Amino acid sequence: MKIGYARVSTKDQSLDMQVDALKKAGCDQICVEIASGTKTARPVLDEIMRNMRDGDILVVWKLDRLGRTLAHLIQLTTKLTEIKVGFISLNDPIDTTTIQGRLVFGIFASLAEFERELIRERTQAGLKSAKARGRKGGRPKGLSQKAIDKAAAAEALYKDGSMSVKKIAQQLDISKTTLYFYLRQRNVTIGEKDK
Repeated sequence: MKIGYARVSTKDQSLDMQVDALKKAGCDQICVEIASGTKTARPVLDEIMRNMRDGDILVVWKLDRLGRTLAHLIQLTTKLTEIKVGFISLNDPIDTTTIQGRLVFGIFASLAEFERELIRERTQAGLKSAKARGRKGGRPKGLSQKAIDKAAAAEALYKDGSMSVKKIAQQLDISKTTLYFYLRQRNVTIGEKDK
């Protein structure tokens, strides 16, 4: 089955051009979604990915309609390959149902891997250079003065017992995880009901 996926970022944008192209490409089913390209949550796409079966083909108008980043595209298309589902982008030279399309996709995957390795190398070189100048990488140890003050307030409010953990976190404008971290830093025993 050929399944088309069309996406726009906002309700103001039209899906018509994509849907028309997907119909012309012979899609048996077309699914549409309104979601920003930067958002991780894409319920329609997630549903499509769950329901794809061996031999199906996912068709998009353009690559940027499917993935948020090159790495995300590669993750999705790798999953499609694993479940033996083809992938076609109508406006890009990608068609994993052909040997040439798989080659082009392989080049994209290699470029993404190359980019990740370059970032890793630059990070390592930067850390090595900083270390040679006597600086250490990573986050500084200990708490800032502001965090120390909040930790003291968290301890006082927690020991008072008149507020729930959730309320204390809201009052101090921190997450519950940070609140527990602060309490542990101050050697406060956390009650069973709060764990």
